[in-house]
Amino acid sequence: MLQIPDHKIPITELKSGFDVRIFIKREDLIHPAISGNKFWKLFLNVNQYLGTEPQKPLLITFGGAFSNHIASVAAFGKQFNIPTIGIIRGNELENNWQDNPTLSEASQNGMQFFFVSREDYQNKEKLTQEFSVKFPNSLIIPEGGSNESAVEGVRYMLGNDTKDFDYLCTAVGTGGTIAGISRFAEEHQNVIGIKVVKDDSLEKIVQEWSRRSNFELIDSSENRYGKISDENVRFINWFHQEYQIPLDPIYTGKMMQRVFDLAEKGYFPEGSKILTFHTGGLQGIKGANQFLKNKNRVLVDEKIGSKF
Repeated sequence: MLQIPDHKIPITELKSGFDVRIFIKREDLIHPAISGNKFWKLFLNVNQYLGTEPQKPLLITFGGAFSNHIASVAAFGKQFNIPTIGIIRGNELENNWQDNPTLSEASQNGMQFFFVSREDYQNKEKLTQEFSVKFPNSLIIPEGGSNESAVEGVRYMLGNDTKDFDYLCTAVGTGGTIAGISRFAEEHQNVIGIKVVKDDSLEKIVQEWSRRSNFELIDSSENRYGKISDENVRFINWFHQEYQIPLDPIYTGKMMQRVFDLAEKGYFPEGSKILTFHTGGLQGIKGANQFLKNKNRVLVDEKIGSKF
C-alpha cells in the first residue's frame, strides 16, 4: 500500500497591498512530477485498487495532448512501479506525439498510448467498457481523475494549518478538488472555485460530490479550457518576479489573477484571510509556450518554464 508523504506543504503569505491577507499553499511541491492535487486525487484511488491485490496492476486513464492528468498518472506509475496506459484525444497525434512535451515526458515515464478520434473520445463510457474487457484487472481512472475516491483524497490538502482561514480558493476543471475542499472545510469557511472551463453542469456535479452548500463557482477571465490570454501570461510573469512562485497559464495562473481581481474590487470583507491552493500543472508551461511561440504571442518567462 502507498504511504502518505511525510513532509509539510508550505503556506506563504503574499504581500498584496489589499485590505485582506492572501496566502498560497504550495501543493505543487508535494512531488516534482506528480502535480499537486493530482497526487491526492490518485492516492486514494490507487490505494483502494491495490487493496484488491490485482495480479498484474495496470492504470488506464484519459486525456488530451497537454493533459496534466496524463503526465501525473504516468509519473505516478513510474514512482510506484505500476504500468500505465493513456487513451489520448486526437488520432492526428499518433505519428508526431514525440514533438509534444507532455506526451514525450509521459512516454519516458513508461506510459503506453492509444490514440482515438475526437469523436470517439467523447464516448468515454464506451471506451471504458472496451478497455475493461481488454484489460480486466486494470484500474480505469476518469479524465481529470475526479471521482468519489478522488474527492475523499483531497481531504489531505486540508489540516490544522488551513483551519483559520476565512476563504479557501482553488482552480476548477472537473470539479473533484473543489468538491473535496468543500466537503472537508471547517464550518466557518467559504470555498471559492475559479472555473477554467465553460461547463454549466459543474455546479451540480460539485454539489453532488461535496454534499454541502459552502462553495461558489466564479468564472475566470477566460473560462474556456486551454484558452491563454496575453494579459494572464503577463500576470504570471509579474507574479513570479514579485513572489518567486511559478504559476501555469491553464489553472493556477487564471485562479490567482481572478482572486487578486476580486480582492481589488472588494469582494472579500476587510481583514479576511484567504488561502489559495497551488494545484500544480507546471509541466504544461512547455506546451503552452510551444503554442504561444507559433502564434507570435507573449510567452511565459523562460525562468519559469525551464524548471519543468
